Amino acid sequence: MFGRRKKDADAAGAPNEDAQGADEAQIGSTGRDTDDALDPQDRAADQGPFDLEELDEDRETLAATRLDLGSVLLPLPAGGQLQVEMTQAGAPQAVHVVTQYGRITIAAYAAPKSPGQWREVAADLAGSLRGDQSEVSVETGPWGRELHGVTANADLRFIGVDGYRWMVRCVLAGPSGAVGADSPLVAIARDVLSQTVVDRGSDPHPVRTPLPVVLPQALLAQLAAAQQQQQAAAQQAGAQQAGAQQAGAQQAGAQQAGGQAAPQAGPPNPVGPTEGPRRGTSGSAMQQLG
Repeated sequence: MFGRRKKDADAAGAPNEDAQGADEAQIGSTGRDTDDALDPQDRAADQGPFDLEELDEDRETLAATRLDLGSVLLPLPAGGQLQVEMTQAGAPQAVHVVTQYGRITIAAYAAPKSPGQWREVAADLAGSLRGDQSEVSVETGPWGRELHGVTANADLRFIGVDGYRWMVRCVLAGPSGAVGADSPLVAIARDVLSQTVVDRGSDPHPVRTPLPVVLPQALLAQLAAAQQQQQAAAQQAGAQQAGAQQAGAQQAGAQQAGGQAAPQAGPPNPVGPTEGPRRGTSGSAMQQLG
């Protein structure tokens, strides 16, 4: 399926120190427990995530069976839908894969050359979850340490994998019981993660910084079309509300005029102005694409 990984001697070749200076300025090498994520060279040749530079296939070939998001290339599970999360500035921040069992989010981060970042990130995540009064347990999966969290709103599972100057984090979210070790959602996520390809690039990034997410043109076109549809619906709703208010005002004016022109023919008590029906606008930001 994939080309063989580079040998240890290739991976240990002289790197571009200028491009990596920002990566190693903040975090150095750390010790590893037996349940930490496996070193990339210790994993089986057919078990990802893979480094793009390790594979014989070119990007175009890999993208034919994966969603190319710039820093990661993800295989989409059957029936999966995409949910794009944007920043306030309009840039893509995360792409979620929504399944019938729950949501999967895979993202790549800058890391030092030596493994061990996932261990530190997992400890920080566990502390944050416990600080929010969530239940947290540490389990061992195919790549080592995994976090299982039970929160008030959802069950979560965090899977991390250390690579060469990158770290991949996979987040699973679903209803109660959806992220158990033997659940369908976990099986799907592990299958997707094992076929994921990471493109670290040569640009310097501070440690733990998310690597850039770049949406393909087809997905950008769908987003633009959905946003235009949302704006058109909002404008239509606004026009309907304005029309209803204008009709109500005209009706009230007609009633007042009729009461002043023929007061003797009216009822003992004059009819006061009435207000037309109000219709509120509705709508939400586009999040999910089929």
